[in-house]
Amino acid sequence: MIKVGIIICGRYHNCGGGKCFKAAREHAGAFSIYPPEEEIQIVGYSQCGGCPGGNIEYVPAEMIKNGAQVIHLATGLVVGYPPCPRIRAFKEFLEKHYNIPVVVGTHPIPKKYYTDHEKMSFWGKKMRAVAPELFKDAEQTMLEYD
Repeated sequence: MIKVGIIICGRYHNCGGGKCFKAAREHAGAFSIYPPEEEIQIVGYSQCGGCPGGNIEYVPAEMIKNGAQVIHLATGLVVGYPPCPRIRAFKEFLEKHYNIPVVVGTHPIPKKYYTDHEKMSFWGKKMRAVAPELFKDAEQTMLEYD
C-alpha cells in the first residue's frame, strides 16, 4: 500500500476531491505510476493556502505524521487558469525540506481543459516537462474526467 497526501490549489479550496479520489481508485492520471495491484490510500488532503502558497510550508508535516510516503500536487495546479507559477518551487521545497517524493498531478486532465490549454503558448511543452504522467491518458479517459 502507498500512502499519499494531496495538495490542491487554494483557488479551488471548496473542491471535494471527487476526481482525485476516483483517479486514485482507478490508478489513472498521475496515480498510474503505481502498480495496479498496489492500494493507494489518501492520508491527507488540503490546499496550498492560496498564492503564494503559505500552507506548502506546514501542511505536509501533518500528512507525513499520517504516514504519507509521497505528496501529489493536484492536477488543478496544472490546468487552472492561469496554471500555478510556483509548481516547480513547491515540488523542490517539499522534496528538500521534507525529504519526500513529490508528483505533479492527480486525476487525468479533463479533455475540455486539455483542448483549450494546448492552444496556449505558455502551457504545452512546459507542463509536459513538469507533469509528464498527466499526458499519458487516452482521450477517452480524459473525456471521462470532463
